Amino acid sequence: MHKFCFHRIKNTFAIATISLLLAGCQIESKPKSELDQIRERGILRVGTLNNQISYYIGPDGPAGVDYELAREFANELGVKLEMKPAYRVSTLYPALKHGDIDIIAAGISPSEERLKQFRAGPAYYYVSQQLVYRKGGWKPRSIKDLIAKQDALIKKNDDKPIFEVVGDSHFNSTLTNIQKQHPKLKFIAEKQADVNELLKKVSEGSIDFTVADSVELSLSQRIHPNLASAFELTEDQPISWYLRRSDDESLYALMIEFFGNLKQSGQLATLEEKYIGHINTFDYVDTRAFIRALDVKLPKWEPIFKEFAGNFDWRLIAAIAYQESHWNPRAVSPTGVRGMMMLTLPTAKSVGVTNRLNPEQSVRGGVEYLRRMVQRVPDSINDHEKIWFALASYNMGFGHMMDARRLTKLQGGNPDAWSDVKDRLPLLKQKKYYSRTRYGYARGDEARGYVENIRRYYQSIIGYVDQSYTVASPSDTNVDDIKVIQPPELATSGAAAAVSSAETTNTSQKGSK
Repeated sequence: MHKFCFHRIKNTFAIATISLLLAGCQIESKPKSELDQIRERGILRVGTLNNQISYYIGPDGPAGVDYELAREFANELGVKLEMKPAYRVSTLYPALKHGDIDIIAAGISPSEERLKQFRAGPAYYYVSQQLVYRKGGWKPRSIKDLIAKQDALIKKNDDKPIFEVVGDSHFNSTLTNIQKQHPKLKFIAEKQADVNELLKKVSEGSIDFTVADSVELSLSQRIHPNLASAFELTEDQPISWYLRRSDDESLYALMIEFFGNLKQSGQLATLEEKYIGHINTFDYVDTRAFIRALDVKLPKWEPIFKEFAGNFDWRLIAAIAYQESHWNPRAVSPTGVRGMMMLTLPTAKSVGVTNRLNPEQSVRGGVEYLRRMVQRVPDSINDHEKIWFALASYNMGFGHMMDARRLTKLQGGNPDAWSDVKDRLPLLKQKKYYSRTRYGYARGDEARGYVENIRRYYQSIIGYVDQSYTVASPSDTNVDDIKVIQPPELATSGAAAAVSSAETTNTSQKGSK
């Protein structure tokens, strides 16, 4: 009896053990979530587009709106970041679908077709799609207007395509939907092109029209000033990241939380200001003059800017010099400032400049004075924005810049954010505001214009001359062709990092250093 019970207990124990082992195998074989897979891999793989908005190689390394967001998201996950830049959006979706990348972060707005296969994250800025034409050419006012003239344009241009858009893109989807209402609309969806190539074709007159979003057009106008918007094809649309559609919501849920926190903390607004905060207006005449100066004048002075730039990006120093003197080493203003960097006599003496009309001395002295201004900017301000506060000080004086910060704080703004402070600078001309400041009246509107102009010239130099954001040849179409692995802890941006692009204005504000 006891022997039977012993065997029975022994068998029961064996069965229980096997059951536990089987249960353990079942638990172990349960598919890991997408988030767990990324953390186990230790790398977040992000597909992006190689351009001046999303991702490029700037003076301090990788830069761009999507790059910086992806870097922060990788930090949130506790993994390294692997950027996979492509030149054509058509290569990104297959890579995401097949699991070669985890996220698409490329400044893309949604289309109905894409949303059936992929999930869009939260919007982080908005754009409209615009029909682009060349200034001096025929300007359509509407789709009906375009269709009415299309046959005539086709005959005029013989077999030359007149309307091309990027194939397999949200632009193509928009026009395809428009075609349902207007079947006579004709366009070519070019799968082997990217939007910058087509914008360049319009600028050169190779094609008559293309479609670009409002941000892309504004950036391209810094390089191709004869581009213009004929009319908008869409209202404002959200720009989002994209993930695969699945029942697994682990990565998506964390992304929602991530963008919510960025928005609430103000970091998202700061990032937008850094890259795309200055693209609302455009001055055709001034930009044309600047593009000519890039060809004619800059090659002569580039060696000097490089020699004396110090820790600053030489292209930033070149942009300051153009704003000051239009690269004229013998420039003189009625107020007594003169030279390439338009130094006052006291400032020149303070930085050891004995001849302000000597370009080498002027650039060296201007850089030294700017360095001192940057050092005085409070450490509470982010490194990549310190330069703009320093330039405002360079133009109107450090005390007035601090007055603008105090005024910003009094009005409930962030005194450490350039986007908030620049909006208060013009108030320093109004008595009801400057009468309550420590240093009184200042031409804050001119200081604001001064800084914004420099930012625009700087971006134009980066895009037109250096092309340093390119990391591969345009022939590369496979997203797997390029891997850039950037450890989060090493991916920092300095004060002279690539900055937001925007339009130039025709005001050449002379600083009073």
